Amino acid sequence: MVLITRNTGVLIQGITGREGRFHTKLMLEYGTRILAGVTPGKGGLEVHGVPVYDTIHEALKHHPDISASIVFVPARFALDAVLEAISNGLKLIVVITEGIPLHDELLFVYYAKTRGTIIIGPNTPGIMVPGEAKLGIMPAHVFVKGRIGLVSRSGTLTYEVARELGKLGYGVSTVIGLGGDPITGLNFIEAYDLFMKDPDTDAVVLIGEIGGDAEERFAAYYSRLNRKKPVVAYVAGKTAPPGKRMGHAGAIISMGIGDYKSKRNSLERAGIPVADTPSQVPRLLSHVLG
Repeated sequence: MVLITRNTGVLIQGITGREGRFHTKLMLEYGTRILAGVTPGKGGLEVHGVPVYDTIHEALKHHPDISASIVFVPARFALDAVLEAISNGLKLIVVITEGIPLHDELLFVYYAKTRGTIIIGPNTPGIMVPGEAKLGIMPAHVFVKGRIGLVSRSGTLTYEVARELGKLGYGVSTVIGLGGDPITGLNFIEAYDLFMKDPDTDAVVLIGEIGGDAEERFAAYYSRLNRKKPVVAYVAGKTAPPGKRMGHAGAIISMGIGDYKSKRNSLERAGIPVADTPSQVPRLLSHVLG
């Protein structure tokens, strides 16, 4: 497992909002150890039995073993929320919020790196260790516990691939949603390095999509490694015309960079088989695992 366990102490930022309330309930039901919530001006309330505080500083005084935060704060307040979490020493922050201004994302991602904080997202479905805990909004029932690491830029495709893996008896060790924005905290390379160190992960499935060069950069990195775990990839957006957005802010092809062909060729040159459809992923996995 990677980054979280059932013992991880979790804080919910924006717990009193509609999304915060709804997903707090689901995460609690899954077994996530949620110790506190924070909404400025709402201190003293409770949400599903979780105490609410005005600030993270106050929450940490009462619950010093909080180490992770999940952010359900509206986009215009997200920068302040993430900076508060970093400044208070939290080491893992999952930013669910979408629509955060690019400049704000650049600021908090850079600040997190200077403080040794890992950010997942923004605009992410989160992270989940099946059977242990989830910090996010993914539907838990599609993930079966196993030994395949899943890292993805797309939420919906993550669930589809997980379902296909389960049909052929492959379970998931940890699933990490990188997020669909052009700027993200964790990237494919960093997520793969976490899986490399994880004794519970035998192989990695990488789910990419058109736009940007994250997949190409990962392929170049992977090809230089002397010691590696096998990787299988699927890239969404094969039929998208240049200049066409595909749901995500990050999924746009511009100036000849980030198209499907470029990504697929880069991955295959690095020795990573690329599936044509989600249902082909487990078959390719069975080949690389022998």
